[in-house]
Amino acid sequence: MRQRTRRADPLLGAVAAAQGRADQPDALFSALDQALKSAIGHKLFTILTYDDDSGEAARIYSNCPGPYPTGGRKRLTPGPWTEAVLDRGEAYVGYTLDDLRNVFPDHELIASLGCESVLNMPVRWRGRTLGSLNLLHEAGWYGEDDVAACLPFAQLALPALLTQS
Repeated sequence: MRQRTRRADPLLGAVAAAQGRADQPDALFSALDQALKSAIGHKLFTILTYDDDSGEAARIYSNCPGPYPTGGRKRLTPGPWTEAVLDRGEAYVGYTLDDLRNVFPDHELIASLGCESVLNMPVRWRGRTLGSLNLLHEAGWYGEDDVAACLPFAQLALPALLTQS
């Protein structure tokens, strides 16, 4: 009988292990930040929750708390971005500052941090987008293959987002 070597992804393993720690959701969010920085890359990383009733997004994690503090809220404007990310649960990839300018009113603040591309990855449960992981980096950083790489990390955020709502 031939022996097979099975290897788990160490980054996914670190995030999964963080879910078992008592200091939630900080342990999980910090593990997601570090794993995604290594796996995909980002300069700015935030996690948002979405409230269907109020139509608002709330920032529950940020690796740049100065310009993007936790607790920040913003009203969501219906449009192509909300239809894709919130309604259909599709990731949004913005490749350039022009893409960000068309979607985010705070594009100037984003650019001042050296970020000109974005990957907004929805976190879904039972057909609803509860939140998103938001990775921002220099222009042209993200592509469609990053969506597939980010999906398992996003869904590992689910327990923490379920307890936020």
